Amino acid sequence: MKRKSVDPREAAKRAALNALRRAKRAADKAGVELSQWEGEFLESVAQRVKTYGRAFGDPDKGAPGTSLSMMQGVKLKEISAKASGKEKRRFGSGPRKALSRRSDGEV
Repeated sequence: MKRKSVDPREAAKRAALNALRRAKRAADKAGVELSQWEGEFLESVAQRVKTYGRAFGDPDKGAPGTSLSMMQGVKLKEISAKASGKEKRRFGSGPRKALSRRSDGEV
């Protein structure tokens, strides 16, 4: 049996659209109200992915073959976490290590 060759761009597009739909559906199902900005973000990113195959224009903002930029992916994860009731994680909000003192008293 011969396998269909899968276009990586189409696969990335499909995966991004599915992730956007899952986040919206999870928020609706859990009764979590997304902010106006978050709702517009999900809609506008989905529309750009449908139209152009990716949601960002600058190739430096995302890996080749992906449909979402790195920051769009981060925001999508935050919205998904909010929908599932998990704590939001932001850059720099992780546990901080105490500064250790050097033997000569310098920090």
